Formats: sequence, structure tokens, C-alpha cells
Amino acid sequence: MNYETILFEIADGVARLTLNRPDRLNSFTVQMHGEVADALSKVERDTGVRALLLTGAGRGFCAGQDLSDRAVAPGGDGVDLGESLENRYNPLIRRLIALPKPVVCAVNGVAAGAGANIAFACDIVFAAKSAKFIQSFSNIGLVPDSGGTWILPRLAGQARALGLALTGEPLNAEKAEQWGLIWRCVDDAELMNEAGKVAARLAGGPTRGFAAIKSAMRKGWLASLDQQLDLERDLQRELGRSADYREGVAAFMEKRTPKFTGQ
Repeated sequence: MNYETILFEIADGVARLTLNRPDRLNSFTVQMHGEVADALSKVERDTGVRALLLTGAGRGFCAGQDLSDRAVAPGGDGVDLGESLENRYNPLIRRLIALPKPVVCAVNGVAAGAGANIAFACDIVFAAKSAKFIQSFSNIGLVPDSGGTWILPRLAGQARALGLALTGEPLNAEKAEQWGLIWRCVDDAELMNEAGKVAARLAGGPTRGFAAIKSAMRKGWLASLDQQLDLERDLQRELGRSADYREGVAAFMEKRTPKFTGQ
């Protein structure tokens, strides 16, 4: 597939996916969804890719849905937004969360609506100091989607989640870090360098172990303590037989840097 709305490259184990509609603040269209889905398929299939770095081009990360890309339904009854979520946004969120490789997000500007919640679905989120997160749905009579009603209360607490969702007020990057919504707020000029360094570090790490960490952490939100303890036991049993575990222990004993293969 030839990409027109995204940029995609792979180097040194890191796949870099850049939303590339800067004139529209990288808002999503049907075409962009298709191109992002295709790029994610390449990340999933390519065993040489061991981390994903997601960012946006220009002055914004992602303004959510491009409203001009939605046609009015016949009869003037409005648009079936559920169809858009079912076929495009929900699969995207599920794929980012389930991807068995670390996902680093570099929020370079405004992240609004679904754009904010796509960022929050990533594993490690960096944001430039100039970035803002906006749950803009209430301004057009909608509910936060793309996982917003599920992930926001878990990350920020219900009071803050409701405040963000009901008022639609922008949340700056520094406060987002203080509230635990993102990993780190950095100077604008350092954003891609800092996010890139972490993505590169993760790409050289124990990929199977990272995949298990992602899965276990999110399953823990819904599991009982007993269920989670059993899951940890099962994962440790599996990972204890991995080549990366053997290499990690050997490197520790030999006082050297481990050379993980992701196996």
C-alpha cells in the first residue's frame, strides 16, 4: 500500500509511524484509518520490529475525527457513529493495547477527542510542554470514545475524568504528567529525541517479557488478586524458559550488558 496520510519507516528495530495530515491537525479519515491499519499489520508481522513509535506531523498530534470526512446519512437522520467506532476506532485501540511489542507515543501538540484517547492507549507517552489533551466530545454532544470512558477513570480517577469529559477543558502536558495520564512531559525541542531513545532501548530489550508485562498490567484492572497471582505464576513459568531470561541471568552473573533477541 502506498501511504498518503501517514509516514512509516523501520530502522534498528523501531517502527516509526507518523500521522501526516498536518493541515488538518492529523485528524482521521477513512483513508488514514486504512493506512494506519496496514502499517500496524507490518509491525505485527515483522519479527525484526520490536518497538513502535507513534507521533504526528506539524503542530498537532491528532485532532481526532475529521468531521468533514463523514457524510450525512440518507434522510437527514445523522451519521451512524457506531459504525465508525466498530469498524475503525475500536479495532485501532484494541491493536495498540494488544500489540506484543512496546508502543511509545510522542505527543507533539494538541491531542483532542479520539486523538487524546489513542495516545492514552499507548504504553509510554511523552508529551511536549506545549501539548494539550482535550476531551472535546461534549462540545458536540457526544461521549468520549476510543476507550476514553474506560481508560480515563483508571488513570486519572473518576472526579478528574468526569471533569475533563463534561467541561471539555484542555489539560496541559505538565498537569497530565502530574495526574498520571502520561509518562513524561519534556521540552518541545527534546520530544522526539527523548521518545526515540526510549523506543530504541525497548527495541533492544526482552520483547516477550515486554508483551507479558503489557498483558498482565491491563488484565489486572479487571482481575481479582487471586486471579492476578495465578496469572503472574503462569507468565513467570513461561518466561523462565525463554532465551531472553537465560541471557539476562547470564549477563547479570557475568556483569555485562545483556544481548536480548526477543525470544
